[in-house]
Amino acid sequence: MTDSSTAYTDMDGQFIAGTWRAGRAGKTAANHNPFDDSILNEISLANEADLDDAYKAAATAQKDWGRTLHSERSALFMRVVSILDARKDEIIGWLVREAGSTLLKATIEWGAVRAGAMEAIALPSRVEGKIMPIDVPGKQSFVYREPIGVIGVISPWNFPMVLSHRSIAPALALGNAVVVKPAEDTPVTGGLLLAKIYEEAGLPAGLLNIVVGAVEDIGDAFTLHPTPKLISFTGSTRVGKRIAELAATGTRLKHVGLELGGNAPFVVLDDADLDLAVRAAAFARFLHNGQICMSSNRIIVDASIHDAFVDRFVAHVRTFKTGDPSDPSTVIGPLINAKQKAAALRNIAAARAAGFTELLAGEAGGGRPAGAPTYL
Repeated sequence: MTDSSTAYTDMDGQFIAGTWRAGRAGKTAANHNPFDDSILNEISLANEADLDDAYKAAATAQKDWGRTLHSERSALFMRVVSILDARKDEIIGWLVREAGSTLLKATIEWGAVRAGAMEAIALPSRVEGKIMPIDVPGKQSFVYREPIGVIGVISPWNFPMVLSHRSIAPALALGNAVVVKPAEDTPVTGGLLLAKIYEEAGLPAGLLNIVVGAVEDIGDAFTLHPTPKLISFTGSTRVGKRIAELAATGTRLKHVGLELGGNAPFVVLDDADLDLAVRAAAFARFLHNGQICMSSNRIIVDASIHDAFVDRFVAHVRTFKTGDPSDPSTVIGPLINAKQKAAALRNIAAARAAGFTELLAGEAGGGRPAGAPTYL
């Protein structure tokens, strides 16, 4: 176990079979701060051989882990919670620097990760079987609940730590092993940082593996590999469909857990408290700069209060400070990368071209230029 008073280091490669090692793809990825484009670290990327090692290590380690006492697994998560508390500022700092999270959003995310670890403490003792009715004389029917085996987790960049951990924690708590492929924009907060936390907590080697690689190198192979019994994916509908197709390829069907893109309306009725509705709508739209699947991308307002709502909404949003997400007063920070920035600008241009009335605007700046190389 490491000293929680010392910041984690060496998160620049793969975590496989309890060992920190370089990937074998022969290339590295510069991990950028989306606000100022500074390089946080450079990741030595994985190839399919690394992925195979990770799945094999998980399958081997899971056999013993699935037979451990419930109290042992619960004790692990008690240690994880203690580490999350001790390293709160360090974790929040990484979420700000790597994911472009404001301090508010980063604190919310840290809290959600901690809550997931707290819930996992109780999960091992909640596994129950059943005695089922059976219409055969002299026979009894029992249902046993056992670990599924190895679970593959593919997580996104917007809430990277919690959207990885919400699959990792229950999987480990119930006796499974996990291989994680974090998003390329958030390899640390989506995976490597969690590996450090669980390593410090004393998780046996091989039960949690983090494989950081380019989609073209390990993307399809992550799901097609024969070892994982379930693939957990959070991200776009387009990619989710692809994963579902791959999970049905071959001789065995894999279970899939998919949380895909959202389309969330925010409805304001004529009896609403306007000031409260404005604050709630602004929070729902602008938390993490709108980069959330549950973000309210449509606000529907009763015609009788429409104008008053719009006036107050614009006035409220005008007060939002934009810029450095590490500044406690910043409400809107950077978009995650140049691709997302370009997409947002295209949407704005399309709205202008369609004749929509623009009530509040500004200039986009900063970030890495579109087309700048990622892999070296």
